[in-house]
Amino acid sequence: MSAFAVFSLKDPSLLAFDERRATDGNLKRIYQIQTIPCDTQMRTILDEVEPDEIRPRFKEVFEELQRGQVIQKLVFLEGCYLLSLDGTGYFSSYRVHCASCLEKKSSKTGETRYAHQLLGGAIVHPDFAEVIPFAPEAIIKQDGQTKNDCERNAAKRFLEKLRQDHPHLPLIVIEDALSSNAPHIAELRKHNLHFILGVKEGDHKFLFTTVAQATQAGQTIEFECENAGVLHRFRFINQLALNESNPDELVNFVEYWEIKAGETQHFSWVTDLTVTLENVFQIMRGGRARWKIENETFNTLKNQGYHFEHNFGHGEKNLSVVFASLMMLAFLVDQAQQLACDLFQGVLKKEGSRRRLWEHLRALFYSFEFACMEDIFRALLYGFRAQIVILGPP
Repeated sequence: MSAFAVFSLKDPSLLAFDERRATDGNLKRIYQIQTIPCDTQMRTILDEVEPDEIRPRFKEVFEELQRGQVIQKLVFLEGCYLLSLDGTGYFSSYRVHCASCLEKKSSKTGETRYAHQLLGGAIVHPDFAEVIPFAPEAIIKQDGQTKNDCERNAAKRFLEKLRQDHPHLPLIVIEDALSSNAPHIAELRKHNLHFILGVKEGDHKFLFTTVAQATQAGQTIEFECENAGVLHRFRFINQLALNESNPDELVNFVEYWEIKAGETQHFSWVTDLTVTLENVFQIMRGGRARWKIENETFNTLKNQGYHFEHNFGHGEKNLSVVFASLMMLAFLVDQAQQLACDLFQGVLKKEGSRRRLWEHLRALFYSFEFACMEDIFRALLYGFRAQIVILGPP
């Protein structure tokens, strides 16, 4: 809980947190911490924690959103939610490393760069700024392995754990073109997951050749529409082989051009959803929402006060991954409040930015006594008055 408090309060470092721990009763009251460890002790304790022990907390927050019927507003298509998956790095060093670090040796200098990455997954929606992240999956060397881990293997583990926690949650997975391969699609189908995956002509020559042949034969459906000065052009066809090596792996293909002010953007996807004139526009919007895992999640963690790329501690076992998981958990709590809590929404609107909100929240938290976090948010929204007591000589 002390480590979670660091990320909940957006303290810039464990040292900053440690300097205030001895005199701060708010930590004990609000976060229900009996004994607050020093930064060294915190690192020692957390290094032994298995990251999967934190996963149930993500599920608990998600279930609160379900019970409050908040998550339902993010339903996107055919009763399903959009789940965006992507990997990102959060630690890199030529000196600090552990047995789990990914390693890359420079061919020019011979230096070895050590890194930690994670695969993140979040429910997104084109019409909402908020995202609902699931527990991330670390991309690190697995126990007993000498080879580097990879995003594809992490995705297998992520999907397996996702279905353990949410066996019946209806999801449409959206990913970039690196994921449009037969083994990964088979994994998605195995877990009863729909998908909208990017494809690129350079990586999927057989597929695009087949589409071109189908177009010549008049088998594709093409249409365009205009709205608010933007021309939307579509071409789609159902039931094509993904590639020559997997003729039985059939997918549905969507190609889209956005033309406005003389500029054209081009996108293409494969999906297991049957594409029709009625749903192709929504499928396009779903495919384009993939970027929200980068912009609304990773960039927020990196640039809006969470200090995602700061090295809070690396450890010898699990410390780095545990810190990343706790930071993502704090981000989930904030996103849940931004989606569901009128008080939080009012404070954020008044402050104007997350960074400003975190700065003012910390200033109150470390200066005055409060019974709960709600009281701090009310003070930020409605204002407060500090009473000064001057003690004279006896």
